[in-house]
Amino acid sequence: MKPFCIAIALLCVALNGMSQEEFVAPAAKMITRFGFTQLSGGIIIVHAKLDDNPDSLNFVLDTGSGGISLDSSTVDALHLKTVKTDRVIRGIAGMRTVDFTNGHILKLPGLTTTNMDFHINDYELLTSVYGIKIDGIIGYSFLRRYVVRIDYDNLEIEIYNPGSFKYPRGGYLLKPNFSTLPLQTAIIDDGHATMSRFIFDTGAGLCLLLSRDYVNDSSVFKKNKKFYPTQAEGLGGKSTMSVAVAKELRIGPYKFKKVPVHIFEDDYNVTSYPQLGGLIGNDIFRRFNVILNYPEQSIHIKPNAHFYERFDYSYTGLSMYLIDGEIRVIDVMPGSPGDKAGFLPGDIIFSVETNASKNIQTYKNLFQNSIGKVQVIIFRDNMPKALVIDVKDIRR
Repeated sequence: MKPFCIAIALLCVALNGMSQEEFVAPAAKMITRFGFTQLSGGIIIVHAKLDDNPDSLNFVLDTGSGGISLDSSTVDALHLKTVKTDRVIRGIAGMRTVDFTNGHILKLPGLTTTNMDFHINDYELLTSVYGIKIDGIIGYSFLRRYVVRIDYDNLEIEIYNPGSFKYPRGGYLLKPNFSTLPLQTAIIDDGHATMSRFIFDTGAGLCLLLSRDYVNDSSVFKKNKKFYPTQAEGLGGKSTMSVAVAKELRIGPYKFKKVPVHIFEDDYNVTSYPQLGGLIGNDIFRRFNVILNYPEQSIHIKPNAHFYERFDYSYTGLSMYLIDGEIRVIDVMPGSPGDKAGFLPGDIIFSVETNASKNIQTYKNLFQNSIGKVQVIIFRDNMPKALVIDVKDIRR
């Protein structure tokens, strides 16, 4: 063989050898598995302990949170040391400067995480909305340390240490942009398909939340689209919104038809428009089993048994909260079915149809699944009164 040919042959062998060598991270190993509670809209509640306190606390698992937080009343009850800061957090209904309580230990079943710095917020409103005490929110400060698998079929969470992860077959790997929040590209189509980035937000108990600026500038909705006034709760309090139905939502290869959409005035620039159009909430993502791999900046989604479940198209115009053990009507949208049925702010809801459980989650589910006439027994001025509300279908 000529020297030139020998050199080429040796080079090919060397290149082939190099191409077969690849550094692979050690396999991610499961640390723990535990159950969670699911509230309306897909909201995930996990139970954890703080430091050496014996009582379990209720945390929302929230990819829409850039940190980790505790409720101010929980901080007071546990007598935690706090530090004044100039850090500002913002949400759909306000902005506020927050204090911190630093250097804590968070104990989930089978997992202890140290050196956790919690910002402090007031979650009294969320407690009233969900009917259980909300002690805090687990967000980016925790999620960035682990790989988290959420199984909505079995209501279980698995937590792995970072490493090479083998994803299940039959799903799709999203590659969102990450700051502290995952920003996922999606397409909304209501006669005019528009693409934008949205916050992947497991802490939002709805399908889609769009800023009014995005809706107006993108012309995503037809000019004759019907909108209904409603209200939602978030950081800073309550926010008046509109709700409508979009023809289609596309995330990766997956499509959803007739998706409820909330539209809000983004007065506090939560979406940093035009960088983002809004957020995709957990009433979408609960329809997948999800793997949050923050260390690799990836999210794997695989359709689960809830993928084809109907969306919530019911419209009452009522805002209900659990206050002092009673489920009270706080707001009634003018011209809404609740207004037409005669509800007034301050009414105490005793029963919905034949259910008198005083469970706000149960009552909300009954309204959501009972489009048409629903009988409600209320107490007003300590006197019982029967009202019939004609729950509207927002698809019509």
